[in-house]
Amino acid sequence: MALDIFRKTKYVTVRPEGNQTEKRDIPEGLWVKCPRCNEILYTKELEKNCKVCQKCNYHFRLNVQERIRMTVDEGSFQELDHELTTINPLNFPNYSEKIADVQETTGLKEAILAGEATIEGNPVMIGVMDSHFIMGSMGSVVGEQIARTIEKAIERRCPVLLFSTSGGARMQEGILSLMQMAKTSAALAKLDEAGLLFISVFTDPTTGGVTASFASLGDIIIAEPGALIGFTGPRVIEQTIRQKLPEGFQRAEFMRQHGMVDMIINRLKLRDTLAKILSLHQV
Repeated sequence: MALDIFRKTKYVTVRPEGNQTEKRDIPEGLWVKCPRCNEILYTKELEKNCKVCQKCNYHFRLNVQERIRMTVDEGSFQELDHELTTINPLNFPNYSEKIADVQETTGLKEAILAGEATIEGNPVMIGVMDSHFIMGSMGSVVGEQIARTIEKAIERRCPVLLFSTSGGARMQEGILSLMQMAKTSAALAKLDEAGLLFISVFTDPTTGGVTASFASLGDIIIAEPGALIGFTGPRVIEQTIRQKLPEGFQRAEFMRQHGMVDMIINRLKLRDTLAKILSLHQV
């Protein structure tokens, strides 16, 4: 009897029906993790919320198609100058192949899509940059697209709206890329002489030659919350001056405090804000 307490109890193993080795298939892209708060977000709900995190207000980056769909009146966008094509003027190694690859991946011909549209019935010439196309770098075609968009706005007597996101000038085009800073700035000077409105919207990130040229020349400068805005990245600046930079340096909120940005608008309210501004500036 005493030995009974050391004997193992016999259990009956009951196996559920079906093959338990099979895994349930969960579709890819169903969930996404917020890079700021680490919240796991349901993709469809995130898209309904204009790709803004419901928990921490983090603004995910958008592609051109998403930005246009969220901004302009449905069916109103008409692309202009689709025939413009990037070449390799400096015979930079593998540049042509890189352009072809990213064109196939994004479905875009360049890092900007420009055209005419309406926002709540208000006509506007609009250009939207895409960071998925070689980090939205500004080459000769991007500069030409912006200049032509501004020229058409002068011709049609309507405002210009540009959404910027960029890593700066495109190094593969050398000085031809840097020349676009002057070209776009000169075109905006003509727009100003014509008495027409230019609205510039900074999105994350906007740096380099784009920040140092047309993006900072808006009559009204808007930024999305948390957008990185600057000429040189904060790490490079810290290494150069050997000093620790302030918290939030070069973010939209920091730039607003220091007068570089007029207003910071949540993406959910941006379309309504743009419509109100355009309606107040009807020519």
